[in-house]
Amino acid sequence: MYDIIVIGGGPAGLTAAIYARRAGKSVLIFEKDGFGGQMTHSPKIENYPGFNEISGLELSDKMFEQALALGAEIEIDEVVSVSDGDIKKVYTGSSEFEAKAIIIAAGVKHRTLGVPGEEDFIGNGISFCAVCDGAFYADKKVAVVGGGNSAMQEAIMLSERCSEVVMLQDMPYLTGEKTLADIIEAKENVSVLYNCRVISFNGGEEFKGVAVSVDGEERFIECEGCFVAIGLVPGNSFAENTVSLNKYGYIDSDESCTTGKDGIYAAGDCRSKKIRQITTATADGATAALAACRYIDGR
Repeated sequence: MYDIIVIGGGPAGLTAAIYARRAGKSVLIFEKDGFGGQMTHSPKIENYPGFNEISGLELSDKMFEQALALGAEIEIDEVVSVSDGDIKKVYTGSSEFEAKAIIIAAGVKHRTLGVPGEEDFIGNGISFCAVCDGAFYADKKVAVVGGGNSAMQEAIMLSERCSEVVMLQDMPYLTGEKTLADIIEAKENVSVLYNCRVISFNGGEEFKGVAVSVDGEERFIECEGCFVAIGLVPGNSFAENTVSLNKYGYIDSDESCTTGKDGIYAAGDCRSKKIRQITTATADGATAALAACRYIDGR
């Protein structure tokens, strides 16, 4: 029996563990892949308070080491379901764990294309976040894959820093809001290739560009970076029968990180929210942990 089980080892989950341990609660963290979540894909982070510059891996290691030093326990396994009640239960493929409270911090995965070269250049030419990495491409040419709201917002932000932005859209039109499309059309340094399918990402040690097919004709787009903006996939499927998910798969929650189920909280990118950054994830982790501690103390 643990006081709190945290599902997810990204910045939200690790911060929740740190706060819960400092409050004297026993904590078990589940992580199925690698600790740090999406921030580990960023080779350089310049907007996290306290560090002028730090890599995502280094920041992740510091959070992980702090949680361990405070006494959090770790379980490398995939959670397949959870149940509520007076005693909460967390199930993996082979084991069952009990807790007084659960914090779901399962994060998201950026939807990827699955084409050759993609895995090789993630974090080294391929990015998923203009807010995080756009500054590294100042005065350079970049591509943006996608044509929805997220892709257009990325392109608009990048257009303020980059010399040229080329959007690669696999449909004959932009699928996001007309207001954003009008802004894109008015940008002199932004162009859109329609009916454009990405074939591969190319380069040797350094990223060189994107091979595409436009209306069946193969072309090569030389650029120094590419932002893939084709959507996010929250990792909440294991909890779909326990907490309420919105139509996009995110956990319905408020700013106090409550889920509507007593003793179950959501933190970080996996919950419904407008801003998904490391700082907002850590804020959620602290909020959820303190709420869970109050819940346990009030039992």
